Amino acid sequence: MAKLVYKIVEHDGGWAYKVGETYSETFPTHEDALRAAEIASAEQQVAGSSDGIQYEDAEGKWHDELADGRDRPQTEISD
Repeated sequence: MAKLVYKIVEHDGGWAYKVGETYSETFPTHEDALRAAEIASAEQQVAGSSDGIQYEDAEGKWHDELADGRDRPQTEISD
């Protein structure tokens, strides 16, 4: 199971949360960024429905797979 870490960081004149190399929007305060990370983290754990997906790999080959909507990542907030 994947694990996502939401890290609260200073960003672009304010505060944001960062997951991997991706930043959220910028928030005016640390507390606002922390609250947004808590909301995003909670939503990431909500199961959805299983559905078919298609994607193209780095070599240009297309794949069809069934994505299990119950397979949700673990999340953590690093402040």
